[in-house]
Amino acid sequence: MRNFNIAAQTPDWITLLRGLRPLLAVLSLSLACQVTAQSADVKLQDSAPERYTVEKGDTLWSIANKFLKEPFRWPEIWRLNQDQVKNPNRIFPGDVLVLDRSKTPPQLTLLDTVKLSPGVRSSTLPREAIAAIPPKIIEPFLTQPLVIDAAGLDNAPRIVATEENRVHLGAGGIAYVSGIGSNTSAEWQIYRPGKALIDPETKAVLGYEAIFLGVGRVRRDGEPATVDIKSATQEISTGDRLIAMALPTLNQYVPHAPTTRIRGRVIGMYNGLSTSESGRYSVVSVNKGKRDGIEAGHVFSVMRAGSTVADPKSDKSRDTAPTFKLPDESYGLLFVFRVFDAVSYALVMESTRPVEPSDIIQSP
Repeated sequence: MRNFNIAAQTPDWITLLRGLRPLLAVLSLSLACQVTAQSADVKLQDSAPERYTVEKGDTLWSIANKFLKEPFRWPEIWRLNQDQVKNPNRIFPGDVLVLDRSKTPPQLTLLDTVKLSPGVRSSTLPREAIAAIPPKIIEPFLTQPLVIDAAGLDNAPRIVATEENRVHLGAGGIAYVSGIGSNTSAEWQIYRPGKALIDPETKAVLGYEAIFLGVGRVRRDGEPATVDIKSATQEISTGDRLIAMALPTLNQYVPHAPTTRIRGRVIGMYNGLSTSESGRYSVVSVNKGKRDGIEAGHVFSVMRAGSTVADPKSDKSRDTAPTFKLPDESYGLLFVFRVFDAVSYALVMESTRPVEPSDIIQSP
């Protein structure tokens, strides 16, 4: 019988894989340790409660703040996967959250409650799940287009005249609108094209802001239609445009950090707010959007770029002296709630100073 040298017959690539087994094992262990270490460094608030009963008016952000020093790490203690981050199990007023400190990282769970009651059944209105961030602040921004292209409102119905030829209209005024046609919508939002949104880094025009002016209701069809001005945030004039009003949709996204490193800039404050007004709960636009991997629910650190200073001990002139680049300083957190292709809008959740155009945003 012939003898075969099995080792000699083994393909080179199998021999190579066998030799790599110890290295692969080490790499796998290293990766597992890194993931565990990242999860283990979740920091609880010093005053984090052992259990908390959800109240009406709470938000995911406010609850996360009760338990975590970094609220955007909520998915880690609530054990959410990527799909659940976008469509989470909802939390309702009356739910009891229990903190388990024995796990690494600590884990939050819902307390299972069994309600004992007599045989009489009663029906209750459906409970409304808590929102991610304060809904009253962002609702107006959920139905407004906010970002349009250069000709984005050109084909929208327009105000061709005002009651008694008034120059400006406010709440209670009457506008005559051309172009509504057969549209059956009763309520309309009123806009005019705003400033260009310019990327602070590339100087490219990313779009144009649509300025929300108010809400009108069609009283009488026709060409032009008669529209009563129900509310106004600014003066409304001939030439302003109308867009059929849609119901706001409050997404159930949760605060979470981007999975990739994203760095961008603040473009400015929405609707021409001054820098002094751009503190907590103000709305800012940033120069990153869907094409950059941003999604609703992403949380970013907002930072002030460090300045460059001349060495005070140098004998050289200011222009030729050695310089020091001071570090960028983080001073707050932004929560992205609306995303367009190249631009996103975020709510300032925490801030120790006013946000300024060109401030840096980056993954926390």
